[in-house]
Amino acid sequence: MTAKATSESTWQQDVIDAEGPVLVDFWAEWCGPCRMVGPILDEIQTENPEKITVLKLNVDENPQLAMQYQITSIPAMKVFNKGEVEKTIIGAKPKFALQQDLADYIG
Repeated sequence: MTAKATSESTWQQDVIDAEGPVLVDFWAEWCGPCRMVGPILDEIQTENPEKITVLKLNVDENPQLAMQYQITSIPAMKVFNKGEVEKTIIGAKPKFALQQDLADYIG
């Protein structure tokens, strides 16, 4: 199960109105570390489908959201719960480190 894409047009429904925690991966095509994190997030989604929803947001295609959430470096991951940012994770990390960061949600 791979993380699905979200965009400015689906943001409200996908993230703000979502039930349960949503991790949004702010990424771009040209970002090498983003491409390293992508498959790890897909694995976390596959292993925890009931606990967390993983979405990807391309910052080049959705600059308004990147600006709104003050994304200054990527990869950046934000966990939203009830429409609010609860946690921010910056930079590429190995799977075990991301799992530790997300322990409150997938533990």
